[in-house]
Amino acid sequence: MLIYKIFRADEWATLQADGETVGAPIDVTDGYIHFSTAETVAETAAKYFAGVDGLMLLAVEADGLEPLKWEPARASMLFPHLYRKLQMDDVVWSMTLPLVDGVHQFPDLA
Repeated sequence: MLIYKIFRADEWATLQADGETVGAPIDVTDGYIHFSTAETVAETAAKYFAGVDGLMLLAVEADGLEPLKWEPARASMLFPHLYRKLQMDDVVWSMTLPLVDGVHQFPDLA
């Protein structure tokens, strides 16, 4: 199962340059890297990245990703949290997340 991480351009550049990252500022504060599912990633973008241009969407394979924990978050839904640095090798694919008329445009993640 793929899970998704949204990064700003500078956060993505850090991962590419260093090969690993502790994540975005919220990830550092919370002590784990926040991910979303296919069902929740658009809401995550709208809630935390409204109007932000230049975002990257990263897909990561959850199966075998350790230590990954599914924990309650928004509306008591379970979200995947990674309790280690994200490695560039963890990323299955990445793509720009275009902003059109103030709304991020997602590919079909089904």
